[in-house]
Amino acid sequence: MSEQDQQRPRRTTANWVLAGLITLFGLVVFTVTVRDGRADSALLFVALPVILAAALALTPGRTTHGRVFVVTTIALLLAAVALHEGAVCVILAAPLVYAVAHGTTALIRALRDASRAYAVFAVPLLLLPGLEGSGIGPRVAPDHSVEVVRVVALPADQVAARLAAGPHPVTVRSVPLRVLGVPTPGQVSGDGLDPGDRWMFGYHGSAHGPGGHLLAEVATVAPQRVGFRFVEDSSITARWFRWRHADLRWRALDAGHTEVRVTVDYTRGLDPSWYFGPVQQVLLGAGVGHLLDMMTLR
Repeated sequence: MSEQDQQRPRRTTANWVLAGLITLFGLVVFTVTVRDGRADSALLFVALPVILAAALALTPGRTTHGRVFVVTTIALLLAAVALHEGAVCVILAAPLVYAVAHGTTALIRALRDASRAYAVFAVPLLLLPGLEGSGIGPRVAPDHSVEVVRVVALPADQVAARLAAGPHPVTVRSVPLRVLGVPTPGQVSGDGLDPGDRWMFGYHGSAHGPGGHLLAEVATVAPQRVGFRFVEDSSITARWFRWRHADLRWRALDAGHTEVRVTVDYTRGLDPSWYFGPVQQVLLGAGVGHLLDMMTLR
């Protein structure tokens, strides 16, 4: 046996036991999901994460950071299994979780030979970023706004007619939304740009899974401008942010082109702000862009 083979980490009984428990957990959740009529969700959100988690459980870490990576990844994969379609939350949070896990590991290793006085100051500094929104620390600037502009190759009166006809489901063109599997409305109803007119955006789901709907109502009307308020939000996205107000404007650029602008005010539901603020800004921008596509593309 070579020296390299002797130094290579070996699978232990604990590795096999952990892999077995993960597989058993996956089989139970997979069976329940299929019985609920969600076979597609079972394959994507249960089978795949469980297989990856079991494989990682059989992969001994060579270093401290390697072992931390394996344990953290298994925990994230199992969380994705439990959340099903809400696994996008795990994907969005994964970089932050890895950073905290490996940062904590590095700090602990650095403090082994450090004085106790240094540790007294270092540990609280590590915990401070995680206090935001916990009830102990205040939330930092949770209210945000996102604006998206489209130029439509149509005269202003035809664009106004399309907007008044209400949104219609269209194929998602945004790469971030498609890659991350962010929920988008699958059913849309309602039309009109007069005060009191309502638009309903429905999200696919079942009695055992995420779904719900978002109900928007025309609140204010001005020339080439409409303001919306949000009456009800039972959608899956309500766990991530709260819609506050939306403003729709359009203006003619020339005889054959019209600029359409949507501004949405929302309240971020996830903390810390320094991480989830930019992430949600990007995703909400893509989501509002999809809304504009639903209103202007036919």
